[in-house]
Amino acid sequence: MSEYTPIEILLIEDDPGDVLLTREAFDDHKLRNRLVVFGDGREALCYLQRRAPYADATPPDLILLDLNLPGLDGRELLAALAADPLLARIPVVVLTNSLAERDILRSRALRVTDYVAKPVDFYRLIEVVQRVEQFALSVVREP
Repeated sequence: MSEYTPIEILLIEDDPGDVLLTREAFDDHKLRNRLVVFGDGREALCYLQRRAPYADATPPDLILLDLNLPGLDGRELLAALAADPLLARIPVVVLTNSLAERDILRSRALRVTDYVAKPVDFYRLIEVVQRVEQFALSVVREP
């Protein structure tokens, strides 16, 4: 049996209901990953760039990103991630209500790992979490 090392997952989501569903799905699947949540794109970028008050923040191994955020929206955040060589290496899964082709194409152009329409119910969310778990198991940490 291989040993599983929990990873750091950053959820950037402004809808408290979606945050709660994500936490419940992680609990239900007994994922031991650490889930850090931000509801604002600007604050999440400060965390990712380790600016005050997040100078001691642990860089995430995976980002779950909603595209429609207050402050700095997910599209702008993706562009900022892609422009930073260190942040560009972090896998990003876009979770959104937007099925607009331009959002999908832009996300793919910014090297998004996956693009998933937000689940409409708990069981759909569990499917998404199972996909996230596959990402978690495939992330290779640097020493």
